[in-house]
Amino acid sequence: MKNGRIIEILLIEDDAADSRLILETLKSFETKVNMHQVQNGVDAIYFLNQQGKYKEAPKPDIIILDIKLPNKDGFELLKEIKQNEKFKKIPVVVLTSSDSIEDINKSYLLHANCYITKPIGLDEFIKVMRKIEDFWLNTVQLPE
Repeated sequence: MKNGRIIEILLIEDDAADSRLILETLKSFETKVNMHQVQNGVDAIYFLNQQGKYKEAPKPDIIILDIKLPNKDGFELLKEIKQNEKFKKIPVVVLTSSDSIEDINKSYLLHANCYITKPIGLDEFIKVMRKIEDFWLNTVQLPE
């Protein structure tokens, strides 16, 4: 808990195994977080706009985004988020399997706050998630 509040995290990830691993790792953090997950870009927009079944959705403090998504890919979603006055201050951590320089450059051109390639192997994955916790949840000041 930073500044006396629970951090709201929106995970946008369609791979069930990666989602489960991310969610379980985040639950083990010392920082108290509320995790919310959607599996595609369309649902992410509904969540952010509090539409449909997401009417009660909180505004996330941070977004963890996979760029390889069905319906609306992560690049389209990232562009929408960063062009919208209501959402553009929310930090977006791209966490994806792609290590393509084109994907990395495109993410930063669309104003991703950082780009992390998912490591292979459980121990390395957990280390990366701990680094995300340390930096994004315990070191930086998140916008309110």
